[in-house]
Amino acid sequence: MTLEETMIKMTFDRWNALLKQFNTALESLTDEQLQHEISPGRNRGIYLLGHLTAVHDSMVTLLDLGERLYPEMQEIFINKPDKSVPEIPSAADLRQKWQHVGNVLDEAFANMQPSDWFQKHTAVTAEDFAGEPYRNKLNIIVTRASHLAYHLGQFILIK
Repeated sequence: MTLEETMIKMTFDRWNALLKQFNTALESLTDEQLQHEISPGRNRGIYLLGHLTAVHDSMVTLLDLGERLYPEMQEIFINKPDKSVPEIPSAADLRQKWQHVGNVLDEAFANMQPSDWFQKHTAVTAEDFAGEPYRNKLNIIVTRASHLAYHLGQFILIK
């Protein structure tokens, strides 16, 4: 195994473990429980599910894998805080979208070559990437894994 392959495996082992933990937590909650706040005055579980779905959906374009599947979720779950939008998708709809985005990413990741992960992502210019080669696609997985871990910590507080 090359050093590149080792780095990719380490990153994806963590990514996949976090996804498994989140999915286990999600499956343990009813749609009604997703309406609960993490703590008084904080985000609800349904908002966190929508937020994570929107963030992971944005990875499709960030990693240059195609167009976002659900661009309308940007405004609701990234640009706006919880409870500021009068109507959001249902828990059942968000569960389906979460699964769909995950499946699309899994399929795309499986088709990438090791060298692809060390190419620039779409939010960095070629000039900036030349001086900062660590701003690559694999680093997006690292930062999104950290983001997922942060929200997983909140999500498991829902009862």
